[in-house]
Amino acid sequence: MSRTDFNTLLEAGAHFGHLKRKWNPKMAPYIFMEKNGIHIIDLHKTVLKVDEAAAAIKQIAKSGRRVLFVATKKQAKEIVAEKVAAVGMPYVTERWAGGMLTNFPTIRKAVKKMATIDKMTNDGTFDNFSKREKLQIARQRAKLEKNLGSIADLTRLPAALFVVDVQKEANAVKEAKRLSIPVFAMVDTCCDPTDIDYVIPANDDAAKSIAVIVEAMCAAIAEGTEERRLEKEKEAQETEASAEVAPRKEGKPRIKKAVKAMADAEEEAVKEIVTAVETPYEEPVAVEPADEKAE
Repeated sequence: MSRTDFNTLLEAGAHFGHLKRKWNPKMAPYIFMEKNGIHIIDLHKTVLKVDEAAAAIKQIAKSGRRVLFVATKKQAKEIVAEKVAAVGMPYVTERWAGGMLTNFPTIRKAVKKMATIDKMTNDGTFDNFSKREKLQIARQRAKLEKNLGSIADLTRLPAALFVVDVQKEANAVKEAKRLSIPVFAMVDTCCDPTDIDYVIPANDDAAKSIAVIVEAMCAAIAEGTEERRLEKEKEAQETEASAEVAPRKEGKPRIKKAVKAMADAEEEAVKEIVTAVETPYEEPVAVEPADEKAE
């Protein structure tokens, strides 16, 4: 099943690349032609790459792992936040904090700090602070929420990264490659696709183009998550069924073995008693000491 089609991408303007003088020669395999000084992306290849990326991202979701979406450019923020939040995946749309992947433990400490402030607010501890302290804590909480709120439930490193603009999110790509985390990305004609594991050649500046690609990825994630849920339900049902049947099959042989063991023990005990009764009594023979015989 195709995740998108040629006409949908065409209507979204996904075929428009950058000016010829700004192109990256490594994107040549994905360029169809040049028109009015602008490179035109081959959408047939884009369709194939979208399907390839969607299949891989679906398997990641099916395995229960997370995909981190990164899109800090203005026209992509709202689109990514809305569509990615719907499938329960983490995303970064404000600013890529340096070390968000390579220094993940420190980022987790900042997230825990935000959770601690929330806890203080709920249990009434926050009311004991002065007005100035409350203002400082509230500002700190707002800053943390803005930068890290969307990854608050990301307890471990993501299994993959999805990037909208490779040039703008260069730091995120570098950190992912350093940790051997696969990168999915929308790559325009001015970008270098070398460090991208799953290249999706498309216009990364048009909001409609971004929406089509991100929606295809989110649909794949939703499918993977649903399949995982169904498999878990099936496993639970099979476990319950086997738990109900197992005692009936295994219980009777165990009881028979126990009864047979008791019968054998009783039979041995009876034989010992009969043997003891039937054996004639013999008085012990007195033995003279050796020294007396010598005398």
